[in-house]
Amino acid sequence: MSDPGVPNADDPSVRRALDTLRGLLTAGEALEAWAVQHRLFALAHRRVCIAATSGRFISLSRHLLGGYDSADIRWQDLKETHIRAGIIAADLTLVAQASSDLNLSSATNRVWTFQGLCKDQAQAIYRICQQHDQVWREKRRVRELEELRARSGGVQFGAGTGSAAGAAAAEGGESDAARRLRQAHEMLDAKLISDAEYESIKAKIISGL
Repeated sequence: MSDPGVPNADDPSVRRALDTLRGLLTAGEALEAWAVQHRLFALAHRRVCIAATSGRFISLSRHLLGGYDSADIRWQDLKETHIRAGIIAADLTLVAQASSDLNLSSATNRVWTFQGLCKDQAQAIYRICQQHDQVWREKRRVRELEELRARSGGVQFGAGTGSAAGAAAAEGGESDAARRLRQAHEMLDAKLISDAEYESIKAKIISGL
């Protein structure tokens, strides 16, 4: 069945690719947008098809003699999305972290670039990527803030701990309070927390000294 009003939807090869994509969806997962390469960019291979769903980004590369390869990026792993648009075509690049949780410290990234996509379709995919990216950035920010607040309020400094912190400082080490203040300032510089939140965290750390 074709999708009325969508470019390439009446192309038999595109319909087959879309059928394959829909067959990859899990229960409750919805196809939000898709894009295919222009024929001019796929003279030596079958056109690549990509899709944005409610839970992930999917790429589909079909073999010349049948079969296909697919890969996906979960929205929580997406770090950056870039688009370069021309008159009729666009290139889309996605950068994803390799870790499977909300951790921001993953050093290994996956970089995928899809060239020669139909321009309108690529722009629709890009907008959806940006929307999901913003949602997960906010979730990471909230998680970082909650963890920082827990650390800042979880250690009380009494006579015993104060002497230990003083000994660490005398030996050139960083006290726990100084470490937490530094972390709070790093989050402020990264715009993960506001000025007011930083001041609140700083006051809480200082009041525990």
